[in-house]
Amino acid sequence: MALTPSTMLALGTGLPSFDLPQVTGGQLNSSSLDHRPVLLMVLCAHCPFVKHVEPELKRLDNDFSDAVQLVGVSSNSLITHPQDGPKQLAEQARRQNWGFPYLLDEQQTLARALKAACTPEFYLFSADGEGLQSLRYRGQLDGSRPGNNQPLNGRDLRAALDAVLTGSQVNQEQTASVGCNVKWNPGHEPEWFD
Repeated sequence: MALTPSTMLALGTGLPSFDLPQVTGGQLNSSSLDHRPVLLMVLCAHCPFVKHVEPELKRLDNDFSDAVQLVGVSSNSLITHPQDGPKQLAEQARRQNWGFPYLLDEQQTLARALKAACTPEFYLFSADGEGLQSLRYRGQLDGSRPGNNQPLNGRDLRAALDAVLTGSQVNQEQTASVGCNVKWNPGHEPEWFD
C-alpha cells in the first residue's frame, strides 16, 4: 500500500462526462444528472482508508442526499485487485446501507478525467453562472485517518457542501485527501502516478 495524496485537480474544472455501469445493475450517465450539486467519491472495497470513512459516508448520504447528488465510483484495476470487483462493491454498499449510486470505472476513464490518485477522494461540483457543473472542492473528508484518533466527522467536506448549498464562497484553502493509491491497469498508469 502506497500512501498517496490527491493531485488537487484545478478548481473550476468542469464535471467530466461519463456513462458507467452501477454495481447493482443499470447505467448512470452524467447527462442524466439534474441541476443539483454533484459529489463524486472515489472509493473501493478493500482500502483501509475507505473502510475507516464508511460510517461518515452513510451520514453524508442521510444528511445531503436530498440536496446533492452523491455518486460513488471505484476505478481500481480488476486485473490486479479483483477484490474490488462489482460483487464486492455491491456487498460493501449493501452492508453500509448506502443509498447513492456506486459506479464501476473499469476502463479508468473517469479516474483519469479527475486526475484521481487515491482512495478515498472527494470532488464537489456545482453549477456556475452558465449553469455548468464546475469543481468547487476537492480533497479530504476531514483530518481523520486510521489510528490517528482525529474525529470522523466530515468537517472539511461538510463545510464545502454547506457553502455550495447556501450560495457562499467555498474556502479555497483545501487539504489533499490521503489514502491508498488508485490501482491502475498495468501498463496504463497516468503521468501523475509514480
